[in-house]
Amino acid sequence: MTSFSPVDVQIPNSHFIGGKAFNRGEEMDVWRPSDGQAYASISVADLDLVDHAVENAWQAFQQSNWATQSPRDRAKVMKRWADLIEADVNVLAPLEAMGSTRPILAATQWDIPFCAEGIRFFAEFADKCGGEVIPTANGSLGMTITEPYGVVGAIAPWNFPLVMASWKIAPAMAAGNAVVLKPSEMTPFSVVRLAELAIEAGIPPGIFNVVQGDGRVGDAICRHPRISKVTFTGSTKTGALIMTACAQTGTKPVTLELGGKSPQLVFDDIKSIDKVARRIAAAITTNAGQVCVAGSRLLVQKGIADQLVSRISDIFTEMVSGPTWQSDVTMSPIISSRELDRIDGVVQRTVQQGGELFAGGGRLDEENRTFYKPTILTNVNMSMEAVHDEIFGPVLCVETFDSDDDALQLASHPSYGLSAGLHTADLNRAMRMVKALEAGTVWVNRYGRSWDFAIPTGGFKSSGIGKDLGRFAYEANQKTKSVLIDFSADEA
Repeated sequence: MTSFSPVDVQIPNSHFIGGKAFNRGEEMDVWRPSDGQAYASISVADLDLVDHAVENAWQAFQQSNWATQSPRDRAKVMKRWADLIEADVNVLAPLEAMGSTRPILAATQWDIPFCAEGIRFFAEFADKCGGEVIPTANGSLGMTITEPYGVVGAIAPWNFPLVMASWKIAPAMAAGNAVVLKPSEMTPFSVVRLAELAIEAGIPPGIFNVVQGDGRVGDAICRHPRISKVTFTGSTKTGALIMTACAQTGTKPVTLELGGKSPQLVFDDIKSIDKVARRIAAAITTNAGQVCVAGSRLLVQKGIADQLVSRISDIFTEMVSGPTWQSDVTMSPIISSRELDRIDGVVQRTVQQGGELFAGGGRLDEENRTFYKPTILTNVNMSMEAVHDEIFGPVLCVETFDSDDDALQLASHPSYGLSAGLHTADLNRAMRMVKALEAGTVWVNRYGRSWDFAIPTGGFKSSGIGKDLGRFAYEANQKTKSVLIDFSADEA
Protein backbone atom coordinates (compact mmCIF):
# COMPACT_ATOMS: atom_id res chain seq x y z
CA MET A 1 0.00 0.00 0.00
CA THR A 2 1.20 3.52 -0.74
CA SER A 3 1.21 6.60 1.45
CA PHE A 4 -2.09 7.69 2.98
CA SER A 5 -3.53 10.60 4.90
CA PRO A 6 -4.27 9.91 8.58
CA VAL A 7 -7.38 12.13 8.44
CA ASP A 8 -9.00 9.57 6.12
CA VAL A 9 -8.71 6.67 8.59
CA GLN A 10 -11.86 5.63 10.46
CA ILE A 11 -11.03 4.74 14.06
CA PRO A 12 -12.97 2.01 15.92
CA ASN A 13 -12.38 3.53 19.37
CA SER A 14 -14.44 1.23 21.53
CA HIS A 15 -14.53 -1.82 23.72
CA PHE A 16 -15.79 -4.95 21.99
CA ILE A 17 -17.74 -7.33 24.22
CA GLY A 18 -20.23 -10.02 23.30
CA GLY A 19 -19.94 -9.25 19.61
CA LYS A 20 -20.77 -5.56 20.02
CA ALA A 21 -18.79 -2.33 20.13
CA PHE A 22 -19.65 0.25 22.77
CA ASN A 23 -18.07 2.96 24.90
CA ARG A 24 -18.21 3.27 28.67
CA GLY A 25 -15.73 4.69 31.15
CA GLU A 26 -13.52 7.71 31.65
CA GLU A 27 -11.88 9.05 28.50
CA MET A 28 -8.14 8.78 27.80
CA ASP A 29 -6.37 10.50 24.91
CA VAL A 30 -4.38 8.40 22.45
CA TRP A 31 -1.33 9.98 20.80
CA ARG A 32 0.23 9.33 17.40
CA PRO A 33 3.92 8.40 17.66
CA SER A 34 4.81 9.98 14.32
CA ASP A 35 3.92 13.53 15.28
CA GLY A 36 3.03 13.43 18.96
CA GLN A 37 -0.54 14.55 18.27
CA ALA A 38 -3.62 13.36 20.17
CA TYR A 39 -5.80 11.89 17.45
CA ALA A 40 -8.48 9.90 19.31
CA SER A 41 -9.53 8.69 22.74
CA ILE A 42 -10.55 5.47 24.42
CA SER A 43 -12.96 4.73 27.24
CA VAL A 44 -11.05 3.13 30.11
CA ALA A 45 -12.79 0.05 31.47
CA ASP A 46 -13.60 0.02 35.18
CA LEU A 47 -13.80 -3.11 37.33
CA ASP A 48 -17.49 -3.59 36.54
CA LEU A 49 -16.83 -3.52 32.81
CA VAL A 50 -13.93 -5.97 33.10
CA ASP A 51 -16.23 -8.26 35.09
CA HIS A 52 -18.92 -7.87 32.42
CA ALA A 53 -16.44 -8.81 29.67
CA VAL A 54 -15.13 -11.86 31.53
CA GLU A 55 -18.60 -13.08 32.47
CA ASN A 56 -19.72 -12.59 28.88
CA ALA A 57 -16.74 -14.64 27.70
CA TRP A 58 -17.54 -17.33 30.26
CA GLN A 59 -21.17 -17.54 29.15
CA ALA A 60 -20.08 -17.77 25.51
CA PHE A 61 -17.64 -20.53 26.40
CA GLN A 62 -20.38 -22.43 28.27
CA GLN A 63 -23.31 -21.87 25.94
CA SER A 64 -21.92 -21.53 22.41
CA ASN A 65 -20.63 -24.55 20.53
CA TRP A 66 -17.14 -23.09 20.18
CA ALA A 67 -15.35 -25.57 22.46
CA THR A 68 -17.65 -28.54 21.84
CA GLN A 69 -18.06 -28.48 18.06
CA SER A 70 -15.98 -30.59 15.75
CA PRO A 71 -12.40 -29.29 16.00
CA ARG A 72 -12.25 -29.28 12.21
CA ASP A 73 -15.25 -26.98 12.04
CA ARG A 74 -13.60 -24.63 14.55
CA ALA A 75 -10.51 -24.61 12.35
CA LYS A 76 -12.59 -23.74 9.29
CA VAL A 77 -14.09 -20.70 11.03
CA MET A 78 -10.67 -19.47 12.13
CA LYS A 79 -9.30 -19.88 8.62
CA ARG A 80 -12.24 -17.86 7.30
CA TRP A 81 -11.31 -15.20 9.87
CA ALA A 82 -7.71 -15.21 8.60
CA ASP A 83 -8.92 -14.79 5.02
CA LEU A 84 -11.03 -11.78 6.03
CA ILE A 85 -8.05 -10.22 7.83
CA GLU A 86 -5.84 -10.63 4.78
CA ALA A 87 -8.51 -9.19 2.50
CA ASP A 88 -8.97 -6.24 4.86
CA VAL A 89 -5.38 -5.04 4.48
CA ASN A 90 -6.42 -1.65 3.07
CA VAL A 91 -8.35 -0.97 6.28
CA LEU A 92 -6.13 -2.69 8.83
CA ALA A 93 -2.73 -1.51 7.57
CA PRO A 94 -3.45 2.25 7.71
CA LEU A 95 -5.15 1.81 11.08
CA GLU A 96 -2.12 -0.09 12.40
CA ALA A 97 0.44 2.29 10.88
CA MET A 98 -1.18 5.55 11.92
CA GLY A 99 -1.43 4.75 15.61
CA SER A 100 1.72 2.66 16.12
CA THR A 101 5.40 2.68 15.24
CA ARG A 102 4.88 0.42 12.23
CA PRO A 103 5.47 2.10 8.82
CA ILE A 104 2.70 1.55 6.29
CA LEU A 105 4.88 -0.56 4.01
CA ALA A 106 5.84 -2.87 6.90
CA ALA A 107 2.25 -3.11 8.09
CA THR A 108 1.04 -3.98 4.59
CA GLN A 109 3.74 -6.46 3.64
CA TRP A 110 4.46 -8.05 7.01
CA ASP A 111 2.16 -7.30 9.95
CA ILE A 112 -1.23 -8.00 8.37
CA PRO A 113 -0.21 -11.12 6.38
CA PHE A 114 1.80 -12.43 9.35
CA CYS A 115 -1.19 -11.99 11.65
CA ALA A 116 -3.49 -13.84 9.25
CA GLU A 117 -1.05 -16.69 8.61
CA GLY A 118 -0.46 -17.12 12.35
CA ILE A 119 -4.19 -17.63 12.87
CA ARG A 120 -4.24 -20.22 10.09
CA PHE A 121 -1.27 -22.01 11.64
CA PHE A 122 -2.90 -22.39 15.04
CA ALA A 123 -6.27 -23.29 13.53
CA GLU A 124 -4.63 -26.41 12.09
CA PHE A 125 -3.84 -27.68 15.61
CA ALA A 126 -7.54 -27.90 16.51
CA ASP A 127 -7.95 -31.44 15.10
CA LYS A 128 -4.33 -32.56 15.20
CA CYS A 129 -3.24 -32.12 18.80
CA GLY A 130 -4.94 -33.81 21.75
CA GLY A 131 -4.58 -36.54 24.33
CA GLU A 132 -2.81 -39.85 24.08
CA VAL A 133 -3.09 -43.47 25.20
CA ILE A 134 -0.73 -44.32 28.08
CA PRO A 135 0.88 -47.79 28.50
CA THR A 136 -0.72 -49.49 31.52
CA ALA A 137 -1.15 -53.02 32.92
CA ASN A 138 -3.33 -55.58 31.13
CA GLY A 139 -6.99 -55.15 31.98
CA SER A 140 -6.86 -51.38 32.10
CA LEU A 141 -6.67 -48.44 29.74
CA GLY A 142 -4.78 -45.26 30.58
CA MET A 143 -5.19 -42.09 28.57
CA THR A 144 -5.08 -38.33 28.73
CA ILE A 145 -7.79 -35.95 27.56
CA THR A 146 -7.07 -32.31 26.74
CA GLU A 147 -9.64 -29.60 27.45
CA PRO A 148 -9.68 -25.82 27.06
CA TYR A 149 -9.18 -23.75 30.21
CA GLY A 150 -12.30 -21.66 29.65
CA VAL A 151 -11.49 -17.93 29.57
CA VAL A 152 -7.95 -16.78 28.78
CA GLY A 153 -6.83 -13.27 29.68
CA ALA A 154 -4.46 -11.79 27.09
CA ILE A 155 -2.42 -8.60 27.49
CA ALA A 156 -0.68 -7.39 24.33
CA PRO A 157 2.11 -4.81 23.89
CA TRP A 158 2.25 -1.71 21.72
CA ASN A 159 5.28 -2.46 19.52
CA PHE A 160 3.54 -4.91 17.13
CA PRO A 161 -0.12 -4.50 18.09
CA LEU A 162 -1.78 -6.92 15.67
CA VAL A 163 0.98 -9.49 15.45
CA MET A 164 1.46 -9.77 19.20
CA ALA A 165 -2.30 -9.92 19.77
CA SER A 166 -2.60 -12.76 17.26
CA TRP A 167 0.11 -14.71 19.10
CA LYS A 168 -2.09 -14.58 22.19
CA ILE A 169 -5.58 -15.05 20.84
CA ALA A 170 -4.98 -17.56 18.00
CA PRO A 171 -3.69 -20.53 20.06
CA ALA A 172 -6.17 -19.84 22.86
CA MET A 173 -9.17 -19.76 20.54
CA ALA A 174 -8.00 -22.67 18.39
CA ALA A 175 -7.81 -24.73 21.60
CA GLY A 176 -11.47 -23.91 22.32
CA ASN A 177 -11.12 -21.05 24.81
CA ALA A 178 -12.81 -17.68 24.97
CA VAL A 179 -10.49 -14.66 25.21
CA VAL A 180 -10.57 -11.27 26.90
CA LEU A 181 -7.83 -9.14 25.35
CA LYS A 182 -6.44 -5.87 26.65
CA PRO A 183 -4.36 -4.11 24.02
CA SER A 184 -1.89 -1.42 25.00
CA GLU A 185 -3.56 1.90 25.72
CA MET A 186 -1.03 3.43 23.30
CA THR A 187 -2.15 1.24 20.34
CA PRO A 188 -5.73 0.22 21.12
CA PHE A 189 -7.64 0.36 17.87
CA SER A 190 -6.56 -2.20 15.26
CA VAL A 191 -7.54 -5.17 17.45
CA VAL A 192 -11.11 -3.86 17.59
CA ARG A 193 -11.27 -4.23 13.83
CA LEU A 194 -9.87 -7.74 14.31
CA ALA A 195 -12.79 -8.49 16.66
CA GLU A 196 -15.31 -7.14 14.15
CA LEU A 197 -13.91 -9.47 11.49
CA ALA A 198 -14.14 -12.40 13.91
CA ILE A 199 -17.90 -11.95 14.13
CA GLU A 200 -18.12 -11.65 10.34
CA ALA A 201 -16.22 -14.94 10.04
CA GLY A 202 -18.73 -16.75 12.25
CA ILE A 203 -16.91 -16.86 15.57
CA PRO A 204 -19.64 -16.77 18.26
CA PRO A 205 -20.20 -13.45 20.05
CA GLY A 206 -18.32 -13.35 23.34
CA ILE A 207 -15.54 -15.73 22.30
CA PHE A 208 -13.22 -12.82 21.46
CA ASN A 209 -13.59 -9.65 23.53
CA VAL A 210 -11.52 -6.45 23.73
CA VAL A 211 -11.41 -4.20 26.79
CA GLN A 212 -9.56 -0.90 26.64
CA GLY A 213 -7.51 0.77 29.34
CA ASP A 214 -4.23 1.05 31.16
CA GLY A 215 -2.43 -1.23 33.59
CA ARG A 216 -5.32 -1.16 36.04
CA VAL A 217 -7.43 -3.03 33.49
CA GLY A 218 -4.69 -5.61 32.94
CA ASP A 219 -4.42 -6.12 36.68
CA ALA A 220 -8.18 -6.64 36.94
CA ILE A 221 -8.06 -9.26 34.20
CA CYS A 222 -5.27 -11.13 35.99
CA ARG A 223 -7.15 -11.10 39.29
CA HIS A 224 -10.56 -12.11 37.96
CA PRO A 225 -11.61 -15.53 39.31
CA ARG A 226 -13.12 -16.58 35.94
CA ILE A 227 -9.82 -16.04 34.14
CA SER A 228 -8.13 -19.44 34.10
CA LYS A 229 -4.92 -18.56 32.26
CA VAL A 230 -3.02 -15.32 31.47
CA THR A 231 -0.69 -14.62 28.55
CA PHE A 232 1.41 -11.45 28.31
CA THR A 233 4.19 -9.89 26.26
CA GLY A 234 6.02 -6.89 27.67
CA SER A 235 8.61 -5.79 30.17
CA THR A 236 10.13 -8.04 32.82
CA LYS A 237 8.95 -5.65 35.53
CA THR A 238 5.33 -5.84 34.39
CA GLY A 239 5.61 -9.61 33.97
CA ALA A 240 6.54 -9.91 37.66
CA LEU A 241 3.49 -7.83 38.61
CA ILE A 242 1.27 -10.12 36.51
CA MET A 243 2.66 -13.23 38.20
CA THR A 244 2.00 -11.63 41.58
CA ALA A 245 -1.58 -10.70 40.69
CA CYS A 246 -2.30 -14.21 39.41
CA ALA A 247 -0.81 -15.84 42.51
CA GLN A 248 -2.63 -13.57 44.95
CA THR A 249 -6.06 -14.39 43.55
CA GLY A 250 -5.75 -18.13 43.02
CA THR A 251 -2.85 -19.66 41.16
CA LYS A 252 -3.27 -19.87 37.39
CA PRO A 253 -0.81 -20.63 34.59
CA VAL A 254 0.92 -17.77 32.81
CA THR A 255 2.82 -17.42 29.56
CA LEU A 256 5.22 -14.49 29.68
CA GLU A 257 7.45 -13.23 26.87
CA LEU A 258 9.50 -10.53 28.57
CA GLY A 259 12.53 -8.31 28.12
CA GLY A 260 15.82 -9.03 26.43
CA LYS A 261 19.33 -7.72 25.98
CA SER A 262 20.32 -9.93 23.10
CA PRO A 263 23.93 -10.38 21.95
CA GLN A 264 25.12 -10.76 18.36
CA LEU A 265 28.44 -12.57 18.15
CA VAL A 266 30.49 -11.88 15.00
CA PHE A 267 33.63 -13.90 14.27
CA ASP A 268 36.46 -12.94 11.94
CA ASP A 269 35.76 -15.80 9.52
CA ILE A 270 32.59 -14.21 8.12
CA LYS A 271 32.61 -14.05 4.32
CA SER A 272 31.07 -10.59 3.85
CA ILE A 273 31.47 -7.60 6.15
CA ASP A 274 28.73 -5.77 4.26
CA LYS A 275 26.12 -8.52 4.52
CA VAL A 276 26.71 -9.03 8.23
CA ALA A 277 26.74 -5.27 8.84
CA ARG A 278 23.34 -4.93 7.17
CA ARG A 279 21.99 -7.83 9.18
CA ILE A 280 23.19 -6.30 12.43
CA ALA A 281 21.94 -2.84 11.50
CA ALA A 282 18.48 -4.23 10.73
CA ALA A 283 18.42 -6.11 14.02
CA ILE A 284 18.70 -2.86 16.01
CA THR A 285 16.83 -0.43 13.73
CA THR A 286 13.75 -2.51 12.85
CA ASN A 287 10.85 -0.74 14.55
CA ALA A 288 13.50 1.67 15.89
CA GLY A 289 14.84 -1.04 18.18
CA GLN A 290 11.48 -1.32 19.94
CA VAL A 291 11.58 -5.11 19.71
CA CYS A 292 12.04 -7.50 22.61
CA VAL A 293 14.57 -9.55 20.61
CA ALA A 294 16.46 -6.52 19.26
CA GLY A 295 20.14 -7.38 18.77
CA SER A 296 21.32 -4.58 21.02
CA ARG A 297 24.75 -5.96 22.02
CA LEU A 298 27.33 -6.41 19.25
CA LEU A 299 30.22 -8.67 20.30
CA VAL A 300 32.81 -8.70 17.51
CA GLN A 301 36.22 -10.33 17.18
CA LYS A 302 38.90 -7.65 17.43
CA GLY A 303 40.47 -8.12 14.00
CA ILE A 304 37.34 -6.98 12.13
CA ALA A 305 35.77 -4.72 14.74
CA ASP A 306 36.76 -1.34 13.30
CA GLN A 307 35.71 -2.24 9.76
CA LEU A 308 32.40 -3.76 10.83
CA VAL A 309 31.37 -0.94 13.17
CA SER A 310 32.28 1.68 10.58
CA ARG A 311 30.14 -0.08 7.96
CA ILE A 312 27.17 -0.32 10.34
CA SER A 313 27.49 3.39 11.02
CA ASP A 314 27.36 4.10 7.28
CA ILE A 315 24.23 1.97 6.92
CA PHE A 316 22.55 3.91 9.71
CA THR A 317 22.83 7.06 7.58
CA GLU A 318 20.75 5.39 4.86
CA MET A 319 17.70 5.09 7.11
CA VAL A 320 14.70 7.23 6.12
CA SER A 321 12.69 8.68 9.01
CA GLY A 322 9.23 10.10 8.66
CA PRO A 323 5.58 9.66 9.57
CA THR A 324 4.45 6.05 9.46
CA TRP A 325 1.85 6.92 6.83
CA GLN A 326 4.58 7.63 4.22
CA SER A 327 5.55 4.63 2.12
CA ASP A 328 9.28 5.44 1.86
CA VAL A 329 9.87 5.38 5.63
CA THR A 330 12.38 2.78 6.87
CA MET A 331 13.02 4.18 10.37
CA SER A 332 10.15 4.12 12.85
CA PRO A 333 9.37 6.78 15.45
CA ILE A 334 9.73 6.16 19.16
CA ILE A 335 6.36 5.36 20.71
CA SER A 336 6.25 8.57 22.80
CA SER A 337 8.35 11.60 23.69
CA ARG A 338 8.57 10.25 27.23
CA GLU A 339 10.15 7.04 25.96
CA LEU A 340 12.51 8.99 23.71
CA ASP A 341 13.69 11.04 26.69
CA ARG A 342 14.25 7.83 28.65
CA ILE A 343 16.30 6.31 25.81
CA ASP A 344 18.42 9.43 25.47
CA GLY A 345 18.93 9.52 29.23
CA VAL A 346 20.38 6.00 29.17
CA VAL A 347 22.75 6.95 26.34
CA GLN A 348 23.92 10.14 28.02
CA ARG A 349 24.48 8.45 31.38
CA THR A 350 26.47 5.67 29.70
CA VAL A 351 28.72 8.27 28.08
CA GLN A 352 29.20 9.83 31.50
CA GLN A 353 30.17 6.37 32.79
CA GLY A 354 32.96 6.17 30.22
CA GLY A 355 31.24 4.90 27.07
CA GLU A 356 32.05 6.56 23.75
CA LEU A 357 29.42 7.83 21.32
CA PHE A 358 30.64 6.45 17.98
CA ALA A 359 27.53 7.46 16.02
CA GLY A 360 24.10 9.01 16.55
CA GLY A 361 22.74 9.98 19.92
CA GLY A 362 19.88 12.42 20.45
CA ARG A 363 16.77 13.39 18.51
CA LEU A 364 16.88 13.36 14.75
CA ASP A 365 16.14 17.12 14.75
CA GLU A 366 13.90 19.55 16.53
CA GLU A 367 11.10 19.14 13.98
CA ASN A 368 11.08 15.35 14.38
CA ARG A 369 10.99 15.11 18.13
CA THR A 370 9.71 11.54 18.17
CA PHE A 371 12.58 10.11 16.11
CA TYR A 372 15.89 9.02 17.66
CA LYS A 373 19.12 8.74 15.72
CA PRO A 374 20.44 5.19 15.31
CA THR A 375 23.23 5.11 17.86
CA ILE A 376 26.46 3.19 18.41
CA LEU A 377 28.20 3.12 21.79
CA THR A 378 31.74 1.75 22.08
CA ASN A 379 34.17 1.28 24.98
CA VAL A 380 31.36 -0.13 27.10
CA ASN A 381 31.00 -3.03 29.53
CA MET A 382 28.30 -4.81 31.53
CA SER A 383 28.58 -2.40 34.44
CA MET A 384 27.21 0.41 32.26
CA GLU A 385 23.51 1.13 32.01
CA ALA A 386 23.21 0.84 28.22
CA VAL A 387 24.78 -2.62 28.26
CA HIS A 388 23.03 -3.98 31.33
CA ASP A 389 19.48 -2.62 30.90
CA GLU A 390 16.97 -3.11 28.11
CA ILE A 391 16.81 0.21 26.23
CA PHE A 392 14.05 -0.57 23.72
CA GLY A 393 15.45 1.89 21.22
CA PRO A 394 17.92 2.02 18.27
CA VAL A 395 21.05 1.84 20.43
CA LEU A 396 23.83 -0.66 19.66
CA CYS A 397 26.50 -1.36 22.30
CA VAL A 398 29.79 -2.71 20.95
CA GLU A 399 32.32 -4.90 22.78
CA THR A 400 35.25 -6.85 21.33
CA PHE A 401 36.70 -10.27 22.10
CA ASP A 402 39.70 -12.45 21.22
CA SER A 403 38.57 -16.07 21.67
CA ASP A 404 35.39 -18.15 21.64
CA ASP A 405 35.49 -18.36 25.42
CA ASP A 406 35.79 -14.57 25.67
CA ALA A 407 32.76 -14.22 23.39
CA LEU A 408 30.65 -16.56 25.52
CA GLN A 409 31.64 -14.75 28.69
CA LEU A 410 30.63 -11.39 27.21
CA ALA A 411 27.38 -12.84 25.82
CA SER A 412 26.15 -14.01 29.21
CA HIS A 413 23.76 -11.55 30.86
CA PRO A 414 22.96 -11.72 34.58
CA SER A 415 19.21 -11.33 34.00
CA TYR A 416 18.16 -11.77 30.38
CA GLY A 417 18.22 -14.78 28.07
CA LEU A 418 15.72 -14.12 25.30
CA SER A 419 17.68 -14.47 22.06
CA ALA A 420 21.14 -14.38 20.51
CA GLY A 421 22.72 -14.22 17.08
CA LEU A 422 25.82 -15.96 15.70
CA HIS A 423 27.65 -14.87 12.57
CA THR A 424 30.36 -17.34 11.51
CA ALA A 425 31.36 -19.56 8.61
CA ASP A 426 32.53 -22.31 10.98
CA LEU A 427 29.73 -24.83 11.52
CA ASN A 428 31.51 -26.57 14.39
CA ARG A 429 31.93 -23.26 16.21
CA ALA A 430 28.30 -22.39 15.56
CA MET A 431 27.07 -25.64 17.09
CA ARG A 432 29.31 -25.26 20.15
CA MET A 433 28.02 -21.75 20.66
CA VAL A 434 24.37 -22.72 20.15
CA LYS A 435 24.68 -25.24 22.98
CA ALA A 436 26.55 -22.87 25.29
CA LEU A 437 24.52 -19.67 24.88
CA GLU A 438 21.87 -18.98 27.53
CA ALA A 439 19.05 -17.90 25.23
CA GLY A 440 15.62 -19.23 24.33
CA THR A 441 16.27 -18.58 20.62
CA VAL A 442 19.60 -18.60 18.78
CA TRP A 443 19.87 -17.45 15.16
CA VAL A 444 22.87 -18.49 13.08
CA ASN A 445 23.88 -16.33 10.09
CA ARG A 446 20.56 -14.49 10.30
CA TYR A 447 18.81 -12.40 12.91
CA GLY A 448 15.09 -12.27 13.50
CA ARG A 449 12.02 -14.43 13.18
CA SER A 450 10.85 -16.05 9.97
CA TRP A 451 7.45 -17.27 8.77
CA ASP A 452 8.17 -20.64 10.36
CA PHE A 453 5.41 -20.48 12.95
CA ALA A 454 6.29 -23.99 14.11
CA ILE A 455 9.45 -22.67 15.80
CA PRO A 456 8.55 -21.57 19.35
CA THR A 457 9.80 -18.32 20.86
CA GLY A 458 10.39 -17.51 24.50
CA GLY A 459 13.19 -16.74 26.91
CA PHE A 460 15.32 -18.06 29.73
CA LYS A 461 16.01 -16.38 33.08
CA SER A 462 14.01 -13.16 33.52
CA SER A 463 13.11 -13.10 29.83
CA GLY A 464 9.99 -15.14 30.36
CA ILE A 465 8.08 -18.33 31.09
CA GLY A 466 6.59 -20.59 28.45
CA LYS A 467 6.55 -20.18 24.68
CA ASP A 468 4.71 -18.27 22.01
CA LEU A 469 4.34 -19.89 18.58
CA GLY A 470 4.80 -23.55 17.82
CA ARG A 471 3.02 -26.56 19.26
CA PHE A 472 4.04 -25.47 22.75
CA ALA A 473 1.87 -22.34 22.52
CA TYR A 474 -1.19 -24.35 21.53
CA GLU A 475 -0.71 -26.96 24.24
CA ALA A 476 -0.25 -24.23 26.87
CA ASN A 477 -3.89 -23.24 26.28
CA GLN A 478 -5.30 -26.63 27.26
CA LYS A 479 -5.38 -28.52 30.53
CA THR A 480 -4.78 -32.26 30.70
CA LYS A 481 -7.04 -34.78 32.41
CA SER A 482 -5.74 -38.27 33.24
CA VAL A 483 -8.07 -41.24 32.87
CA LEU A 484 -7.57 -44.86 34.02
CA ILE A 485 -10.21 -47.48 33.15
CA ASP A 486 -10.35 -51.04 34.44
CA PHE A 487 -12.25 -53.28 32.03
CA SER A 488 -11.69 -56.82 33.33
CA ALA A 489 -14.92 -58.84 33.71
CA ASP A 490 -14.97 -58.91 37.52
CA GLU A 491 -14.65 -55.11 37.82
CA ALA A 492 -18.03 -54.24 36.26
